[in-house]
Amino acid sequence: MRANDPDVASMAAARSKSRNAPPSKNRDGFHLISNNPIIYDIYDSQFEDITYSISTEDSCARIAFNRPEVLHAFRPQTINEIRKALQLASDDTRVAVILLTSETNQNTQKYTNSFCAGGDQSVRSNAGGYDDGTEAVPRLRVLDLQIQMRRCFKPIIAVVYGYAVGGGHILHMCSDLTLASTDAVFGQTGPRMGSFDAGYGSTHMTRLIGQKKAREMWFLCRFYDAKEALDMGLINAVYERNELEGETARWVRRIVMNSPTAVACTKAALNADEDGAAGIALMGGHMTRLFYLSEESQEGRDAFMDRRAPQFRKIPSSRL
Repeated sequence: MRANDPDVASMAAARSKSRNAPPSKNRDGFHLISNNPIIYDIYDSQFEDITYSISTEDSCARIAFNRPEVLHAFRPQTINEIRKALQLASDDTRVAVILLTSETNQNTQKYTNSFCAGGDQSVRSNAGGYDDGTEAVPRLRVLDLQIQMRRCFKPIIAVVYGYAVGGGHILHMCSDLTLASTDAVFGQTGPRMGSFDAGYGSTHMTRLIGQKKAREMWFLCRFYDAKEALDMGLINAVYERNELEGETARWVRRIVMNSPTAVACTKAALNADEDGAAGIALMGGHMTRLFYLSEESQEGRDAFMDRRAPQFRKIPSSRL
């Protein structure tokens, strides 16, 4: 079967002709999916600190840090641009998967490879938060972004080249999946510069790697290479630098093949226990949307509009 066969999404795509073939993990057909790099055909030029592009063929949006001169460290403007781009991607029906990554030049690298080095300390304010002159008072806008990423019903994949440290490390953890280059480096820096993250940076990290390892990462501020990060369950996969783009495309294409409602509901369910009432409310919202598609729900609406009593019991699917 060709890698670009349109039927590759079928559950039968990798089925053996033999009825007594031994079980194989390749039965899932993942290896059949094309790993040709994603081609982006729509570019939004309104941003300064990031780039935003869309592939209509692969139903994918790409949000990339674009401050290589500071290892893609973020300032309030950066975070607000990502929040805007993430909302655009969330609302765009052409987009099924969102990539969060950074701009690098693999051929003539002028700056050190980095996904994101966290908050730009040059705009960290004595009045609390970060202040680059774009807002009335210093803010910690990255906390709003973390919540937005969790509540986004589309999967977010962090694609990491080089350093993912400090606040950048937390953003990759808040992503649903993390794919890394072999040159990726992960770690926290806050306690070395008078900072910390008592939210997802601590609680979610503990869910990912356990209490002891999370305390090690925060108390020692050590850095870990991609293999170490994979072994501790911090990331999903590691690829050679020249393979990461194509392998990311394979992951994107498999997700796009799957039921978007099932993926959205699963993401909400996986987040629900950690996000408290807000997480449960989000999962409940997905359930409400599905219920609105039913004859039972529509009968309730129609009866109200017709000023009559609803006849729920006459609908077979409503008889529990």
